[in-house]
Amino acid sequence: MTRGTVLPFPFHAMIAVVPVPLLEVIALDAVDARHAEQGGADRLELVADMASWGLTPSVETFAAVRAATTLPIRVMIRQHEGFAAGDLTELQHTARALRDADATEFVLGFLDESSEVDLDAVKTVLESIGAAPWTFHRAIDFAADRPAAWRAIQDLPGLDHVLTSGGPAGFDGLPTEARALPPTAPRILAGGGLREPHLPPLLAAGVTAFHCGTAVRPNGSWTSPIDPALVHHWRTLLDAP
Repeated sequence: MTRGTVLPFPFHAMIAVVPVPLLEVIALDAVDARHAEQGGADRLELVADMASWGLTPSVETFAAVRAATTLPIRVMIRQHEGFAAGDLTELQHTARALRDADATEFVLGFLDESSEVDLDAVKTVLESIGAAPWTFHRAIDFAADRPAAWRAIQDLPGLDHVLTSGGPAGFDGLPTEARALPPTAPRILAGGGLREPHLPPLLAAGVTAFHCGTAVRPNGSWTSPIDPALVHHWRTLLDAP
């Protein structure tokens, strides 16, 4: 091809579009929110009580975090430790109160007594958040039948991410699962003990969303606020490929 040759189709059509990896960070308060944004996070998961694996924060905490950052905020809807739904009326009330406070994105997910996805409970809460986008959280990692859990949730309205550490197989098994999922499946959000060595195989498998908690806190402690430098480090790791 000589200089000035006109190609029969746009050259940019030959270039594959690679999604920019999403970095979501767990925030507990407004300080965390500001530090996460300073470090380059894309989104927050707002929770309370990480000793119970993350419960619903107060409306007041949400309002303070919303005022502290421009980042999207996904708010946890969960009453207690474990993955049973609990009081559905209370869950609906909580979800509506957060919506009234201008929460627009959520995190939820419940299992029944057989450790199968509790679709009735999930759909009941979804009625209270309307068309808001949401993440099915790590309940899927404790489902009795992981493939069945994926099938159960994949067509739920508004669901766009599934937070998972890979279930019994852990992060080592997540690349294989990612490759096997249909293109229409919700996006995998890799998290739950995520560490740097997990990234290369996950990125190679096409995983494009990542969730950090203790990895962006000094000494991995929930009692320490998020360190913007650690968030930036993860941002750099994800942007490097």
